[in-house]
Amino acid sequence: MALSSPRRSALSDQVIAQLRNQITSGEWPVGSRIPTEPELVEQLGVARNTVREAVRALAHNGLLDIRQGSGTYVLATSELAGVMHRRFADADPRHIAELRSTMESSAARLAAERRTERDLRQLDALLARREEAWASGVAEAFVAADATFHLAVVAASHNEVLTGLYADLGDLLRDWLREDIGQDLRPEHHMDHARMVEAIRAGDGDAAASEAAGYPFMCLRRPAAAGG
Repeated sequence: MALSSPRRSALSDQVIAQLRNQITSGEWPVGSRIPTEPELVEQLGVARNTVREAVRALAHNGLLDIRQGSGTYVLATSELAGVMHRRFADADPRHIAELRSTMESSAARLAAERRTERDLRQLDALLARREEAWASGVAEAFVAADATFHLAVVAASHNEVLTGLYADLGDLLRDWLREDIGQDLRPEHHMDHARMVEAIRAGDGDAAASEAAGYPFMCLRRPAAAGG
């Protein structure tokens, strides 16, 4: 005999899918607090227990973080991202930098060989957005813009496995960058990524890889550096 009726199980699965979609679509960004339980009950039109069950399931999978007395926050954008976030949250910053350097330099080299005109337009637009975010002086805006730019570089490699893995590491890398730059964007720590984009545009894989490989270590060599 089943412990719960198929109808209730299906309803819970539907709620989990809806909440997961809010996360993966970016509607609820990483670090944001999701609506309260009563608000979700009203929005979804389901019982409180169903909402609670769905939230707990997503917390168990690593997407949500339930903080007693504070609320429930988005921790990661996918189950694998949640696992990686938990596994490597306390990793040595140099090891994170080495991982970034390895992945991003390989991706930049491939991007120089495989990029399309659409990729280049995207990189130009995201590079401009990154510079605008830096000029705004808002650290969190810069973290988001920098992360989006680097993901676009990796995506321009047209290696789906590399892009997927890098995306799943994105939450961890954003946390690392957020901690690295602190609250102040200091002019002397600005890093110009235009040379990497131009190397990709020119099809110069060696130059693109060299530029990408050095950025993470430049962050480590100076305090409160505005990474990327």
